[in-house]
Order: sequence, then C-alpha cells, then structure tokens
Amino acid sequence: MSNIVRPYGDTLDDGKVQLSFTLPVPDGAKGREAARKLVLSWGFKDCEVVHSNPLADEFSFYIAYGKSEASIDYESVVADEATEAAYLSMDEVNEFIKAKIGRKVVVVGACTGFDAHTVGIDAIMNMKGYNHHFGLERYTELETYNLGAQVPNEKLIEFAQKVNADAILVSQVVTQKEVHVSNMTQFVELLEAKGIRNRFICIAGGPRIGNKLAVELGYDVGFGKGSYADHVATFIVRKLVEKMGN
Repeated sequence: MSNIVRPYGDTLDDGKVQLSFTLPVPDGAKGREAARKLVLSWGFKDCEVVHSNPLADEFSFYIAYGKSEASIDYESVVADEATEAAYLSMDEVNEFIKAKIGRKVVVVGACTGFDAHTVGIDAIMNMKGYNHHFGLERYTELETYNLGAQVPNEKLIEFAQKVNADAILVSQVVTQKEVHVSNMTQFVELLEAKGIRNRFICIAGGPRIGNKLAVELGYDVGFGKGSYADHVATFIVRKLVEKMGN
C-alpha cells in the first residue's frame, strides 16, 4: 500500500516549498535574481524571491518560494530515530527495574571531547529535565552521574568502570567538520581496545545524532531531536534485561 505525498503550501499537493539561504554577494536586484536563478537550477518551478537582507558588505540572505514536482511514498520511509512510541513513564521505569532487575541501574553521562555544550546531557540527566519530562536524576531506581562537558573519552570510560556503570551516555552538540564522528568513533575504539565494549550499554545523543549513525559507529542506539529522558530510560532498562537474559 502506498501513500504518495508532496509538499503543501496553499493547496494540498501544490508542491510549494520555502527555502532560505545565504549567498556571498551584495544585497540588491542582481543578488535577488541570482538567488532566483539558483533555485530554478535546483529543479524548482515558478520561483519567487520574497525577501532579501544584507548580512555584510559582500553577503546577503534570501527567502524564496518555489514549486516542486517531486513526491515520495510515505509508506516506504524508514525513520532514523530510536524513539519508541510505547516508551515507559518515569514511574513505569522504576517499577520495571524493581520487578525485572532487582537493583539500581547505574548510568553515567558526559559531553565528551572539546565540546562545551551541556544543554543536551542536562536535558536528559538533570533532575528538572526538559519540556515537562523529568531527567534521569529524578528516577528513584537509577543511580546517575552527570560528568558535564569537555570530558575526555578516557576519563569517561575510567569513571564508568569505577562506578560499575550499566549504561554510558555520550552527548555531542558541536558537529563542525564532522568532529563528533571522530570523537564518537574514538570512544568505541577505546572500549574495544580494553575489551570492555560489551560491558556497557552505549548511547549517543545530540541534535544531529541519528540512530543509524550511532549504530554504524558501534553504539547500541542514538537519540536525536525530540528525545527525552523517558525514551533513554526505557531503552536502557529493556536493553539491560535483554543482556541479562543472554
């Protein structure tokens, strides 16, 4: 069964798309025409540049509308997300741990490498959480350690071993020049070199982290935008029970 969809602007299936971009040219009539022709070269029809604004002497910003003939079969799409629709609430996670694990689950998290942004790891771990979702620190059956930002991979692994962690959360916010990929890769390689990769549930997270990328790099799962502590906790406890069964 297929479900063919196209972009929607004013009328269903009209193919209207809004685009915004910057060009290294001065703002003005010539710049707007260059932006319009560029959009047309991408395969859009009936392009109209509705806004332009100078950013500097030789840079300008544009907003344009175009019409696309492209469509996609929605039923064929596989999402790059690990978020489970049937995730457990905080209370349900606590009861799950009591019933199936019988001890507190130890979770260690950090923003690793030279990345100094703690917004992601704090949203998942801090007691107050984010957007009405409490963080892992509030879960009574979890023992959590948030090591903060700029934590070397070696230090994170050393601490996880020290507290006998069940799960390690690696947060990556800065992604320029794919620095997150090299840092995430080094973390897994260090675990493998020590022969302890299978000892931990390894979770990666960040605004540009997808589940596919995380798994390709050797993690158990990756959580990106729209993920909350509930999703992470649910994955950890279910994965832990799976490991205990094996």
